[in-house]
Amino acid sequence: MDRLTRRIVGVHVGDRTERSAQALWDSIPAQYQTSAPVYTDFWSAYARIIPAHRHYPSAKSQGETNHIERFNGTLRQRISRLVRKSLAFSKNQENHLGALWNFIHHYNATMCV
Repeated sequence: MDRLTRRIVGVHVGDRTERSAQALWDSIPAQYQTSAPVYTDFWSAYARIIPAHRHYPSAKSQGETNHIERFNGTLRQRISRLVRKSLAFSKNQENHLGALWNFIHHYNATMCV
């Protein structure tokens, strides 16, 4: 997420493996990879994938990741199929991905500053 515009600039849906971290990094446009600071939690895969001069691990209490954490909460609130106990929950991963991409495109087009 770009902290100034609040636009989602890179996405990967997967587990918390180094491969997923690499896929997330690869989804970020080159202009961000070469010039933007990247604030993350302390997940060790990030440290192995993101170049050290761009990577800034941050505790939640520091507030550097609060925008993306808030966005994650918004996803859970607005896309009911992401919440297991909802009536809209689907076991089909394609349906989850479709709903997620639809939300992200709508969010970037209409909800950003």
